[in-house]
This record gives sequence, structure tokens and C-alpha cells, in this order.
Amino acid sequence: MDVQVGSIVRVPLGGRRVRGWVTAVRSEAREGLKEIIGVSGAHPVFTDELLQTLRWAAVHYVSPLAALIPKAAPPNLPKRGALELPELEVPVDVPDSIRGIAGHLAGGGRPPATFIAGSGSWARVIEPLVAAAAASGRGSLIVVPTAHECADLAAELGAVFEKRVVSTTSSAPAAERTKAWSQAKGSAGTIVVGTPEIALWPIADPGLAIVIEAGRRAMKSRQTPTVHVRELLRRRSVVERFGLVLLGQVPTLETASGSVSMIDFSPGRVWPLVEVIDRNAEPPSGSLLAEATRAAIAGAVRRGEPVFVFVSRRGYSPAARCTSCGELRRCAQCGSSPGQGATCERCGAANVPCIHCGGASFAPVGAAAGRVLEDLRRTFGDGAGPAGSGAILQVGTERDIPNSGTVGLSVVIDADSMLLRPHYRAEEDTLRILARVAATVRRGRGHRCVVQTRMPDHRVLAAMRHGSGTEAVSDWQVERDAEQLPPFGELLALEITEAPPSIDEELRELAGDDIAVFGPGESGDRSRWLVQAPDLRQLKIRLRPKVQNWRDKKIKVRVDADPLDV
Repeated sequence: MDVQVGSIVRVPLGGRRVRGWVTAVRSEAREGLKEIIGVSGAHPVFTDELLQTLRWAAVHYVSPLAALIPKAAPPNLPKRGALELPELEVPVDVPDSIRGIAGHLAGGGRPPATFIAGSGSWARVIEPLVAAAAASGRGSLIVVPTAHECADLAAELGAVFEKRVVSTTSSAPAAERTKAWSQAKGSAGTIVVGTPEIALWPIADPGLAIVIEAGRRAMKSRQTPTVHVRELLRRRSVVERFGLVLLGQVPTLETASGSVSMIDFSPGRVWPLVEVIDRNAEPPSGSLLAEATRAAIAGAVRRGEPVFVFVSRRGYSPAARCTSCGELRRCAQCGSSPGQGATCERCGAANVPCIHCGGASFAPVGAAAGRVLEDLRRTFGDGAGPAGSGAILQVGTERDIPNSGTVGLSVVIDADSMLLRPHYRAEEDTLRILARVAATVRRGRGHRCVVQTRMPDHRVLAAMRHGSGTEAVSDWQVERDAEQLPPFGELLALEITEAPPSIDEELRELAGDDIAVFGPGESGDRSRWLVQAPDLRQLKIRLRPKVQNWRDKKIKVRVDADPLDV
């Protein structure tokens, strides 16, 4: 019987035959172990090298290994998917900015991990790189945030590389995902395009992994284990010796602070022209749209140019402004938007009247997409519609940015409610979202992104005007380092439903004196703790059996390693 690391096997257990995975092979027999009944599937699910990443992820994300192994496997038993693929040559017109990376790949080498800043169609960056990897007989793995973006990119690459390209998403039928997995595992030189679920797929002779917009929230699983695509592939690229390329408008701090090279794909601005409209001179009860914004929209519609109006997605804590002086409401202690309750949502300090004038009446800033659409329809009639409607003037949220196409004008109704959100990544997230909205604009005279704000001097808006986020990211690195926040320290969030009183004591005993434990914070029947230290690896090792013990007692536990919101 041919049994290897990664093989799917059938084993006897309690009178039943169950499926398992081989994680080690020994030559000597061991007393008390039962014989394997048989091997299933045409391929092992993982290699020794991929198993190393799975074991690392089990510790880092405080998860059983058995919860991670299925992420490397297809939904059905793997089949033989090897295809005869024609040889490819590296395209002659490789852009100068990525010629060095392509050269490494074409020669069978491993280029250094690289972040490439740019906007527009990513295919123009990806095509020469995956062609170079394929020319040396190696495969590529490309991870995109959403199914829509996966379909678009796969279509662009498929027009060039034909049968080499396979694509899949989490919503695809099981048979389709299994077929794609089998070709990726069995055929060297395959180009795999997919959503975050493919980050742990085995690839025949991998040469390159590409992650598009690693800072998007879709790139991190919300469910335990809360794995992040960027970290999984960063680890895999080191262990399996393949290249890693990250694409986006703005690098994450985790990327900028690591040993990653930075490249601007095109000289000049990363995103098109941005106009910041200061609303401070307007009365607090003014319209949703400044007059300059309304005029810009009218001009674009008159010229027949598509317009995308962006409204903050659900989940952002709304900002408010004082109806007396018009200033944005701030927490007197931490400076963030404090929310609508009696205490600040970020630091817990008591909410007080306006710190500028003492006013006690506040009006929300910004509006939901429906209200904005109603306002625009009063002026533009049926020319205004929701995202995806085909109207020349469309209103949408973050999830609609990839579907907006290329426009002549994009508008951000309210940057302030995003900038003032009560968590430590608010500015970084806002810059990344605003850059994506700006990147929907086609370059050319008169085309621009309009951003409305009452904080025109904010460093995020300065970065938007400048067309690059490099300086802002450098500032945040210094601040995060001083506070030992990621990526310079580690955070772990623990959420337990109907937590027994003993859990707080157990957690603090595991942490010891060198690790800070904050909480519990209560929300309904859930209790939440936040753990912080420069390095949490040893605590995570101790915590894994403890969490499993709690779960064995039917206690609901959610562990969020590297939480995005604090």
C-alpha cells in the first residue's frame, strides 16, 4: 500500500470506517495501532513542506491541526488532473519595473518578496510574471478577494494562457473545485486563480504566489481559525521556496514592516487625481452634497461619463457633528468618534458635550446608500441608480467598488465617519478604501475623485492628494511600534458565550505576568478578552489544549488571532 505524508486513508474507528490524513510515516510497527484499510484519492492532499505551514498555522491561530488540513484538500476525493501543457516563453514586452522579478522566475529562481503599487487592471502586471514562472515549468497561485474579481481576472488570463488557467471560488460546485484542485496539484505550470480558500492548495512545482489587495477584509477568515491569506502565503513561500508578490494601491503595515521590496509599477501617482472638498464653511444642517460636488456630478453626466458615488459600508461607526458649531464630535480622551451611547466605543470614557463649544445636540454625518440615492434622483431622475443598475450615476458601498468599472468621476460622500472609527486601524483602512475608490477613475484630463470632508488637513487626505500612501504608512509604523501594536506586537481576541466565572482566572494564569490581559468586556451573553504582548507564541501553545478543553465542555469559544478591529 503506497502511503505518503498527505495521503487520504480509511481507518477503523469504533466499528466504523472513517477518513483521515497521514501526517507522518514510520518504518517500524507500533503496538496498539490498527492497520490502515486503504488509500483514497489519486493524490496526497499535502506535502511535508505544506504540512509545516499547516502546523505553524495551527499554533499561530490557536486551532487544531484537523481544522486546517481540510483547507488544503478538495471537497471530493482528488482525481488525476494532469494535462499536457504547451511550453511558454517570457513575453518580450516585460515592463522595466518588474523585469528583475520576471528574470528570477524565468531562470527557475526565487525572487524576493515584493509589493507592487499600482492601479487599474492587474492583468498587465500578472501576465509577464506567471508567463516567466510557466516558462521554467512552474505553477502560479493568484488569490483575489471576491468571486467577481476572480471571474474577471481568470477571463483576462485565460485569453492569453488558455488551458493553463483554472479558477474557482468558495461558491463553485464541489465537482468543479475538485477538478481545479486536481489540475493544480497534478500539472506543473498551471495558473490557479481563486478566492482566499485556495491559499493552502498544493501546487505542482510552485514558482509564484500573487495576492491582490491583501489589506481587504475578505482576505482574513472571520471564523475560527481566523487565517489570513497574506500570512499563510508568506510562510509557504519561505518553506516551499517560491516567489511572493503582493499587489495593491497601499501596502499594509504588515507588508511595509516586513522584509518586502517595494516597487511602483508606473512612475508618478499610484491613483488618479483627487480633489478634497472642505465642508467647514457650510452650515451644520447642509445638504449631503457640497455645491462643488453636485456641479462635478452634473458635468460628468452631461458629458456622458459614468459616475460612482461611494457611501461607507455597514459596520462603520457613524460620525456626528455639533449642530451649534458644526465641528465633528470627538471623544475628549482618545479623539475618535465616540458613538451614540453614554461612553466612548473605543476607550470607554464618558461621552461629554461638544469639546469645542459645549453644545449638547449632534447630527449624524453622512447617510446610508438609500438616502444618498434619493437625494441624487431628485436632481438626476432615472440617471441615478444603485450599483449594478447600469445607470450612468451609481451609488454603492465597498463591496460594489470591484463592480463599478472604469468611471470618469468617483465621489466619496463622507470620509470623516471612516477616519473616526473607534479602532486602531481606522486611518489605514480608510486610506486603502479611498485609494480603491480613486482607482476606479480612468486617467485623463477632467477625470478625478472627489472626497468630501470637514478634516481637509488630515494626513490620510494629504496622502490622497499626493497620490501615494508611502509617507502615511511610515508615520503609522512609528506609532504602532511605540504602542507595540501589530505588526510590532501581537494581539489575540478571545470571545466566549456564557463564560463560566473561572475562565478569567484560567486565562490570566496561562498568560503570566509578562502578557497583558484586558477584559472581560460584556456584550449580551458574550464575554471578550484581548491579550497583548510582543510575542504570543508560547501562550498560544499553552492555550490550544485549554481552548479544546473548554469546547469539550460545550462552551462556545471564538479565537481571533491578529484581530482587525480592537
